[in-house]
Amino acid sequence: MRRLYQKIYLTIIASLVMVVLVSGALWRFGGEYTPANQAFEIIGEVVAAVLPPADAPQPVQQREITRLAEQLGIDLALYNRAYGLIAAAGRPLPPPPRSRFGGWFPGPRGPAWSIPLPDGRWVVARAPPHHRPPVSRLFVFLGAIALAVAVCAYPVVRGLTRRLERLQTGVETLGSGDLTTRVKVTGRDEIARLAESFNRAAGRIEELVGAHRLLLANASHELRTPLSRIRLGLELLQQDGDPKYKAELARDIAELESLIDEILLASRLEAMPALQASEDVDLLALAAEECARYDECTLDGQPVSVAGDPRLLRRMVRNLLENAKRHGTPPVHVSVTRAGVLAVLDVTDAGKGVPESERERVFTPFHRLGQDATGAGLGLSLVRQIARLHRGDAIVAPRAHAPSCFRVTLPAKA
Repeated sequence: MRRLYQKIYLTIIASLVMVVLVSGALWRFGGEYTPANQAFEIIGEVVAAVLPPADAPQPVQQREITRLAEQLGIDLALYNRAYGLIAAAGRPLPPPPRSRFGGWFPGPRGPAWSIPLPDGRWVVARAPPHHRPPVSRLFVFLGAIALAVAVCAYPVVRGLTRRLERLQTGVETLGSGDLTTRVKVTGRDEIARLAESFNRAAGRIEELVGAHRLLLANASHELRTPLSRIRLGLELLQQDGDPKYKAELARDIAELESLIDEILLASRLEAMPALQASEDVDLLALAAEECARYDECTLDGQPVSVAGDPRLLRRMVRNLLENAKRHGTPPVHVSVTRAGVLAVLDVTDAGKGVPESERERVFTPFHRLGQDATGAGLGLSLVRQIARLHRGDAIVAPRAHAPSCFRVTLPAKA
């Protein structure tokens, strides 16, 4: 299988060869009137001034051709307008090509140069073998250029493809199950950005898989408790039929349903890249509806509209109120305000608040403070997930007069 760096490398070499061939073809078969042809015309004017006129006797023209050939050390021939030989010196030369302009042309004894004179005559010149560079020098020169390009291009091409190979190895290692795989980022080009994207994706995959493993492990543990109580309640109910066991069974089933619902919602939010539905929601009105469901809960603030899923936003507010009811101290106070481009929702209770070392961990799924055994530890995790899904965030925000305060910030509508 041909490697990528070999393809790129061969493409560069082939391009170089193509440039040389096309340049040679354009020079040889290109347009007739070129700067080189203009130069031959100028040379023809100079040579015509040195040679006798066209109507001079042949011996006079022969004498001048011989003198010039000896003086320059070249083979020289003079042809008339009909390409007939007038005079020659040195080795025989072929007649010039039938063209309006002069230039280089191949001959049986080596290449020669044809020079047009203003009076219609032609001068053909050829350097002696010891003055004319051999054709092999041209190939050596072109070969040296090709070698220099090849040597200089190889490290560049190989460095490029080596980084691609590292990416390939990283992808294969990640695919085999090693989620800690990362690739080395070098350079500032597209491949470096691709490596950074791969590392971010690998980190996100590791985070998601870890979260799902933790969710499954904790879910299996949390589900056992209500199931065990339900099993025990059924046995006791079968033995003596006491109605109180029936009430306890209903409570345990409701707890189990709530736990399953939170687990499924957490899993769905984790896999949801963006909101599936969005509409304008009055955060103050939504908070008022939820506060009405709880005793010792007050509300104040100003109407602030946010764009989002009303069901998820309602669940977020309800979870904050449930958290304050279960783990805080009444009364509970809710406020909705605008801070610039943000809508701010504060839920405060009269409790001691969350220790500073636990203010981030309380948003971790299934995390409980101290010996607290109530709840599954998913409520605040869902609050942060919903807030971030709406391009906001949820934090613990204690104040001097209210140490137990949870704050949600969301982008507000204008």
